[in-house]
Amino acid sequence: MEYEKNPLQEDELQKINAYWRAANYLSVGQIYLRDNPLLKEPLRPEHIKKMQMGHWGTTPGQNFIYVHLNRIIKKYGLNMIYVSGPGHGGPALVANTYLEGTYSEVYPRISQDTEGMKKLMTQFSFPGGIPSHVSPECPGSIHEGGELGYSLSHAFGAVLDNADLIAACVIGDGEAETGPLATSWHSNKFLNPEKDGTVLPILHLNGYKIANPTILARIPQAELESLLKGYGWKPYFVEGDEPFAMHQTMASVLENVCKDIQEIQYHARIEENNNCPCWPMIVLRTPKGWTGPKVVDGKQIEGTFRAHQVPIAEPDNNPLHLQQLEEWMLSYKPEELFDDNGHLIPELQALSPEGEKRMGANPHANGGIFLKDLIMPDFRDYKINLPAPGSLDASDTLTVGGFLRDIIRLNAHTFRLFGPDETLSNKLDKVFEQTNRQWEPEILPSDDFLATEGRVMEMLSEHQCEGWLEGYLLTGRHGLFNSYEAFIHIVDSMFNQHAKWLKVCAGLPWRRPIASLNYLLSSHVWRQDHNGFTHQDPGFIDHVANKKASIVRVYLPPDANCLLSVMDHCLRSRNYVNVIIAGKHPAPQWLTMEQAELHCTKGIGIWEWASNDAGNEPDIVMACAGDVPTLETLAAISILREKIPSLRVRVINVVDLMKLQSSTEHPHGLQEKDFDMLFTRDKPVIFAYHGYPWLIHRLTYKHANNENIHVHGYREEGTITTPFDMTVLNHLDRFHLVINVIDVLTQLGDRYAALKQDLQDKLILHRHYINENGEDMPEIRNWEWK
Repeated sequence: MEYEKNPLQEDELQKINAYWRAANYLSVGQIYLRDNPLLKEPLRPEHIKKMQMGHWGTTPGQNFIYVHLNRIIKKYGLNMIYVSGPGHGGPALVANTYLEGTYSEVYPRISQDTEGMKKLMTQFSFPGGIPSHVSPECPGSIHEGGELGYSLSHAFGAVLDNADLIAACVIGDGEAETGPLATSWHSNKFLNPEKDGTVLPILHLNGYKIANPTILARIPQAELESLLKGYGWKPYFVEGDEPFAMHQTMASVLENVCKDIQEIQYHARIEENNNCPCWPMIVLRTPKGWTGPKVVDGKQIEGTFRAHQVPIAEPDNNPLHLQQLEEWMLSYKPEELFDDNGHLIPELQALSPEGEKRMGANPHANGGIFLKDLIMPDFRDYKINLPAPGSLDASDTLTVGGFLRDIIRLNAHTFRLFGPDETLSNKLDKVFEQTNRQWEPEILPSDDFLATEGRVMEMLSEHQCEGWLEGYLLTGRHGLFNSYEAFIHIVDSMFNQHAKWLKVCAGLPWRRPIASLNYLLSSHVWRQDHNGFTHQDPGFIDHVANKKASIVRVYLPPDANCLLSVMDHCLRSRNYVNVIIAGKHPAPQWLTMEQAELHCTKGIGIWEWASNDAGNEPDIVMACAGDVPTLETLAAISILREKIPSLRVRVINVVDLMKLQSSTEHPHGLQEKDFDMLFTRDKPVIFAYHGYPWLIHRLTYKHANNENIHVHGYREEGTITTPFDMTVLNHLDRFHLVINVIDVLTQLGDRYAALKQDLQDKLILHRHYINENGEDMPEIRNWEWK
């Protein structure tokens, strides 16, 4: 591919190279030094950190990219953020945000002088300091660099509905081997060049991971080029190791890239030609650990995997290594870059963009700055009009779909719905009355709900949906991820990282709150009888519950009106991860909207209309959390009322699962006296729960009556069967619940042995009936709450 030759004038070329040297110098200093930051005296062991930690290999390439992006930002007035994909590339981003002045503005103690430089270096990978990756503490970052694979999907999420934003996304060649990253190349098929911004992928091929070569760096270039073109990209290659030649080539390529982007947006925005464009990208091939030590202890370092982390080990204990480190750092000629007081010299300072054009100061990378409240319709307008508890059936998610439809209508540029081809399957059909799925490739007459502009983002990759949504939230917008419950596990690790990000951000006053990450999980474990065992797993709740209590929330609304109330609350919230689990199939409705709003606000409560212990202590507490557990609990109570009418039963429904914890463990948790008031201190509790039973024991372990709680939940039993049989297989059904009541209430004695036997017989008859008829018994199918 032909580029303009030598676009940089000699003076500009020298300054760009000097700025790059300054970033490399600061990067090495962060890994090694705790004193003598400008090497004004000979380097001594006491100047070296006791533990040298960090990753040098990716850093010089990222410094190289940053200075060249600065150049085109200044030249064209671009609005750009920098997404650093390579793991632990922290030294580069910290160094560059320090050089441009952003870091010192955010952290005044890290001043732009000798003392501030010393603190900058000391804090890196140091107790009480900052991590070695591009963490939330780093200005300009929206991407946690500790785990690999999500950078490109985050970048795409950031530019949705941000027409003038460019997300320059550096992708490490090790990162490129991960499944999420390999899939995310297809995100270009979902970007509208008229309404959305631009993602500029920069695939950084430095040849090695921690200890192995990388695949994309070793395949023939023609094969790599074909691969990237097959993904729909226009790759430009920048390759070499001679700095000045590389600067000229990179400058030339970026000129071409800017022209390509401008032409694509002109055709889309002025000529209204919105065909799926071929966006430019860059492949940057440099030696691993470029400009670092060539050989240490007789082994090649630069250009090998040995440059990945700390190239020179323990210079504080090895005089030869200390000398090599000093020579390495002095090779950048710091005396030419910084004045005697540690200030970057003015002619290099002038290379940085100004104000919010600096990538470290770009407000899109601190998305709460832009965040505005959603315009919310009144969720009460979508209510199920309920004459009496259980008097009619409705689909919970179908009902909330109308609410989401109108949220989309009222927030046409700040709210999107994400999901892996499951929006219709999860019965959110009504959203398509307002919008379409965004889709840039060919659209056939037989397709439904596809358009170049839409508010629904669907790709059969949970990783991409999660990454897009996170990028969208981190840059100041709102969204919802809907998915099958069993397969949300695919993004377990992505959820981890986002929850950690929010936890750290909560301690950074300059990070503005962002909209919560909201999951709506449907097609859940108890109504996956048609798909079978592979689709039956409620364990995401357990995974979420492991995270910091200040961040995570789990909601199990029992009916549609409760789901509407919970959804309204979650979409208004900030800096949380909210998990909502709701059914899609028609099911009994229990609460009026007024009752639902009150119940969901409390998060837990006694259902007096289903209880008969008014004014007395109960003999038994029947608790439930989840739509199917609630149904089976109420069916069990109807048996108890008929067969043991003297039994005093209290019914407790839990919407906010974290209410079960102690108030010392979770902000939503109940105080001991309140928990005791609900569950008593000594009466048996039969708890029907949506997920794995042991989580309830874990949440309630600090409460006085924990040992009397008997939990029925998912026991890892499932198959293709009837809906009721799913509960039977896992002992969550009404018959097992009543049997458990008889077993734990020793005061009943042997008076109800016959009832227990009748219930056991029912279970046998149930098995025979479904095996012969393929559906549940009429008394199950036609049961109604009386």
